[in-house]
Amino acid sequence: MKIRAITGFIDPGWPIDTEFIAKTAQCLKDCRSALQDTGLDVQTLRFATPPPSEMSTPVTPADRPDLARRLEAEIFIQGIDYAAIGPVLPDEPDGFRILPKVLAATDTVFSSGIYADPTVGLSLPAARACARAIQEISTIGDDGFGNLRFAALVNVPSGVPFFPAAYHRGGPPSLAIATESADLAVSVVQDADSPQSAKKQLVAAIETHAVNIVRVADTIASDHDFRFLGVDFSFAPFPETHRSIGTALEIIGASAFGQSGSAAAAAFLTDCLDSAQFQRVGFCGLFLPVLEDTVLAARASEGILTISDLLLYSTLCGTGLDTIPLPGDASIEALTGLLLDLGAIGLRHNKPLTARLMPIPGKAAGDAVHFDFPYFADSRVLPLPDAPLTGLLDSSDTLDIGPYKFE
Repeated sequence: MKIRAITGFIDPGWPIDTEFIAKTAQCLKDCRSALQDTGLDVQTLRFATPPPSEMSTPVTPADRPDLARRLEAEIFIQGIDYAAIGPVLPDEPDGFRILPKVLAATDTVFSSGIYADPTVGLSLPAARACARAIQEISTIGDDGFGNLRFAALVNVPSGVPFFPAAYHRGGPPSLAIATESADLAVSVVQDADSPQSAKKQLVAAIETHAVNIVRVADTIASDHDFRFLGVDFSFAPFPETHRSIGTALEIIGASAFGQSGSAAAAAFLTDCLDSAQFQRVGFCGLFLPVLEDTVLAARASEGILTISDLLLYSTLCGTGLDTIPLPGDASIEALTGLLLDLGAIGLRHNKPLTARLMPIPGKAAGDAVHFDFPYFADSRVLPLPDAPLTGLLDSSDTLDIGPYKFE
């Protein structure tokens, strides 16, 4: 198991307060050193800001590319790996329009856009604006890689330490920890002799690691007058077989992830996470990022794992549709429809979900996908039917969708 990220949540000011950036960087570095002293490998240090419109000095959409450039320069100076500018809010059409320029201006800055949450419902205009941004961001380079740094958000609260979903929203500067722990699930389930034994051992392993992380990180945060939010203990994978959540799911009993039994296996792992007791924040869920997982990428390439399957698993446990390779000519309508379905799932199930969709220029469904990026596995482009939206969904209104109730 590794620490994927130590994420600091701050309002950097506008113009950027360079002294505060330096103090935050020192807090994160001290936390990294302390966790490494316990034997944990820490991969990245990150910053996340509030939505630009909610910063202490609000940043207009026109100034956000400059904010991104200046923030990138400061994190480079301070030895921080990545930064996330907080999300565009649903009622900011100009904010969505500027997103491609924000990402084109930088290499290490991420961003996001909210299109559905319980307070505003499912915003049809914001969903379309996200779809349009995804389409435009895909053209920043020749390979569609830019959408690695953008996510459309449903029900995602502040304080999530995983990118691109991370953002700050008021209160004192804070930090949180994101894990990469798919290998922990693999090691436990492959040696278990019963479901009961597997659950007991996995819950115990999660709690042991989480308690250790909390003890160290909480102390460092307090020393720097930061608030420690908790651990997002999620089964995030890495593209190696023994670090693949797909491997764990298939060991549990799904013959190939995407076939019968897959939903049961996914729900089992998520229930283990839910049963563990620790100071939690963020998703604390099962990550199913197609391109970041060797087995998931292979099953998608074989045509076994589809977008419809991934939507189904989002109802159970996943964080949504993550690193999904799509045809380069995916229309705004097709992307919008996919976002609407995910938004409806998130609102009905009252759970956080994200969409990180990656149309790849020049590629069609079934074409091979390869990125020269250590966190991605080879796969193939998944089909996305170009079905137009009609009727009530073809409007500039909001769908008021509440959570499921049973009495």
